[in-house]
Amino acid sequence: MKLSLQTLKTVPSGVWALGFVSLLMDLSSEMIHGLLPVFLTTALGASLATVGLIEGIAEATAAITKVFSGWLSDRIGQRKLLTGIGYGLAAASKPLFVIAHSVGLVMVARFADRVGKGIRGAPRDALIADITEPGLRGAAFGLRQSLDTVGAFLGPAVAIALMVVLHNDTRIIFALAAVPAIAAVLLIFFGVREPARPAPRPAARSPIAWGELGSLGGAFWRAMALATVFSLARFSDAFLVLRGQTDGLSPALAPLVMIVMNIVYAGLAAPAGALSDQLDRRVLLALGLVALIAADLVLGLGAGPGALLAGVALWGLHMALTQGLFSAMIADVAPKALRGTAFGIYNLAGGVALLLASLGAGLLWTARGPAAAFLGGAVVCVLVLAGLGLAPRSAPGRASGG
Repeated sequence: MKLSLQTLKTVPSGVWALGFVSLLMDLSSEMIHGLLPVFLTTALGASLATVGLIEGIAEATAAITKVFSGWLSDRIGQRKLLTGIGYGLAAASKPLFVIAHSVGLVMVARFADRVGKGIRGAPRDALIADITEPGLRGAAFGLRQSLDTVGAFLGPAVAIALMVVLHNDTRIIFALAAVPAIAAVLLIFFGVREPARPAPRPAARSPIAWGELGSLGGAFWRAMALATVFSLARFSDAFLVLRGQTDGLSPALAPLVMIVMNIVYAGLAAPAGALSDQLDRRVLLALGLVALIAADLVLGLGAGPGALLAGVALWGLHMALTQGLFSAMIADVAPKALRGTAFGIYNLAGGVALLLASLGAGLLWTARGPAAAFLGGAVVCVLVLAGLGLAPRSAPGRASGG
């Protein structure tokens, strides 16, 4: 996969700015998230099922919030404002991790952080679709995802370095994580311009009106159904960190698995997105599923550091081939006036599925060990791969979103 310099030049500057906003916020979040599973299980005594529950609730919260923020961005026409508020709330949640001495407060902090993610997610994705031509949407979403993931592997790398320098003092690291989060908030307000759009639509009594659901169209619902079932096969990547712990990684080196996963993810997400603008996106989604099946098998059946690193690298490949593509598929098929609502519904369904997947993985891990959790994911992947033909054929030139 090759991403040309000319393609990068044609991606709007607002997408680049949003990408760097994502980079900074993910740097902040992953400085915490890379250490949080170990912090929960060792410092606070949480069970693996509790870790799965916290992560699942956190992601489901973000997904549910996206429905409301996406709908609101369609109504008031202020996608940038809502995006900034979401990043601001996520930044404000960081100090809670510093003072957390119980699992309950960690859950509150994760809840606040994910509410912020939920507020910003759908408006931001709709804003990217608004400012990007249909033939560049794969490249645009892939670029933002790639920059986001650069932050995701820099965060654990910085966390490891600080663990060495600060003698494993996780709370100081949690405090330092607020710095890039604040920078992200400043960049969204000063570095992104929102395009002019028609007057906002009158507010409805509920976030989603029944008439609007029908207006989204059959292609949208098929794409969303596929993405939702796909999420059942991909539980929280916190379990990758815990898998590293079972192979003997020290708490200081536990974030290494996230670094490896995100290096692969960051390096391939933008080229995969650009390639999807030239091909049927379902081809890359199928390859992503195969990569996830391979990752589950290696992580479930393999042993030792070699198998661990190979498994997390395959996990990163699967993320690169799928996550930005799903966003581009939704942008292709959603009506322009309902893009925020469409992204909100899409993320809600995926978040609920991720909650179920993470809780199920935690229960399987507790009852049967890590092999059961990963092999269970592989079985779901096979079922999703069999149903991939139900997804709409995606060709940017025929995108219905305008």
